[in-house]
Amino acid sequence: MKSIGIFGVELAELEMKGGLTKMDQDSEFGSATDDETEPLSGKPFFHVLLQKSHIVNPLSIPVKISRMLPSEAVPVVLTHGSRTWEMTYNGNHPTHKRFDPRWKTFVADNKLEVGDACLFELVESGSTIKFKVQILRGNFPPELLLRRDGSKDKPVIID
Repeated sequence: MKSIGIFGVELAELEMKGGLTKMDQDSEFGSATDDETEPLSGKPFFHVLLQKSHIVNPLSIPVKISRMLPSEAVPVVLTHGSRTWEMTYNGNHPTHKRFDPRWKTFVADNKLEVGDACLFELVESGSTIKFKVQILRGNFPPELLLRRDGSKDKPVIID
């Protein structure tokens, strides 16, 4: 049982059903411990509930975080578990600040799917940007994937 908040939606006492989730399974790059969540350190962060566009296209960075990042193309390092991925943050685009196409390698290596969520905690911003990434595996009920109206005062509860 876990309590997970995504897009302001608190998934209180969420119990994954139907056998093993991807988080329970070992991959060739590490064990389920890579997907264990940790408390946030208080640094800026953003989260994304992955849709098809996030899987097939470079990930766009939300404005609230992109304002804290350089307005130029700089290296970015994503860390998840014991592995790292290098790519470029394109902060010089006038409207869409995003990672370069190497984002798809991160997606493939971590076997990300529609419905999974990624939490990006900004560890360093400067000539190189570093994000610590936590992955919350999907298996969310389909009706929840489109809901974004929950809050900690009015949580979405799944029995």
